[in-house]
Amino acid sequence: MPSVAVKLYSLLFKLILKRRLHNRIHLTTDNNTSFGVTSRPEETIAAANPSFTDGVATKDIHIDPSSCLSVRIFLPDTCLHSDTARVRGNSNSNSNGSELDSRFLRTNSGNGVASRRNSYAPAETHNVSAVSSNRRSSYSIGFSTDDAGVSNEVGAYRGYSPFNRKCRKLPLMVQFHGGGFVAGSCDSAANDFFCRRIAKVCDVIVIAVGYRLAPEDRYPAAFEDGMKVMHWLAKQANLAECGKSLGKKVDSRKADVQGHIADAFGASLVEPWLAAHGDPSRCVLLGASCGANIADYVARKAVESGTLLDPVKVVAQVLMYPFFIGNTPTHSEIKLSNSYFFDKSMSILAWKLFLPEDQFDLDHPAANPLIPNRDGPPLKRRPPTLTVVAEHDWMRDRAIAYAQELKKVNVDAPVLDYKDCVHEFATLDMLLRTPEAQACAEDIAIWVKKYISLRGHEFSY
Repeated sequence: MPSVAVKLYSLLFKLILKRRLHNRIHLTTDNNTSFGVTSRPEETIAAANPSFTDGVATKDIHIDPSSCLSVRIFLPDTCLHSDTARVRGNSNSNSNGSELDSRFLRTNSGNGVASRRNSYAPAETHNVSAVSSNRRSSYSIGFSTDDAGVSNEVGAYRGYSPFNRKCRKLPLMVQFHGGGFVAGSCDSAANDFFCRRIAKVCDVIVIAVGYRLAPEDRYPAAFEDGMKVMHWLAKQANLAECGKSLGKKVDSRKADVQGHIADAFGASLVEPWLAAHGDPSRCVLLGASCGANIADYVARKAVESGTLLDPVKVVAQVLMYPFFIGNTPTHSEIKLSNSYFFDKSMSILAWKLFLPEDQFDLDHPAANPLIPNRDGPPLKRRPPTLTVVAEHDWMRDRAIAYAQELKKVNVDAPVLDYKDCVHEFATLDMLLRTPEAQACAEDIAIWVKKYISLRGHEFSY
């Protein structure tokens, strides 16, 4: 069972959240004039830091001039490592595969649900970078390790030169935070901590999406924002390639001329960190709670878009305790309806705030993935999907059922079931430093690396 501290915090959390939700019922929205809201005053915000603090640099970007849609980019300092070190690191990971695999315990071979061992309690790790601290400052402004002599006073990492071909490329992970569509933000202290952890353990560039919140912006605003970010990533990748092709035609000694030519073709709009280190062909979607609903929607739309998103390719998705519901209750929705933190009554209230009044239905396609004739491509065309559920979460049964439907059409769709855990156990502020939260991030990394490792250096377990 959860600890006494968790139970007490859950009671306080639900009292505060219920009051806030009832207050927001009275908000009115004019979607034609509203600029949108992506965070709440009660959120504790973590400032962006473009230097490699704790092994990860961050920056915020406003990507849509017509709304408040923004992203926070998390760049791990492993992007500065040489390819030789990376290959050696992959080899070491492969050699430890059997050890990592031992963290999973199959308890239900019939339904394919993997149960998390309670005894595993790893210590929090922070020593991600192999670059010594006295060398890191010399890399802080450079375009690559070859430019280590270039630095500035503030130590902010720029990272981009369209003519440098020696930058290490990392997979992209697009992350959607939780909060019942009505709370949370991409730059909250809790989400910042979680994304830093994921960037380090998965060795990826995390792009946390600050989508619009309800009731100011109801469905489908948050879902549309998810797709806008995917199209923005595709545009960024194409602009970066344009800059590189231009650089090939100009003498490398004429740096200023190169810059002006690239700018003339729009390369000045390139996000430097993504251009230098992002590999859009290895893109993973990750969503927590309601963010998992957005991730699943984006995965379906990415399949429908086909080559329109080139060179962005979604290779996998991770659904962490998805915010699924339906008119016909499941066993867990009955037994655990008054569960910790987000109980069923408050979740229904959040859905009322998110869905337009004339569309409110717990079997809405955004809420229930198991309704027949759901829009979008068939299940067999979905990307590999890892589902994370918690023992004391009333939403667990529907998430497991969705994973089983994916398995029936031969989609790789394992389920990790964490014992003695509650909804948002790996992303909620007070639970982020628990052994279970750390273990969850590492387990996600184990599975994700099957699909983001470069050919010839695949991660196996």
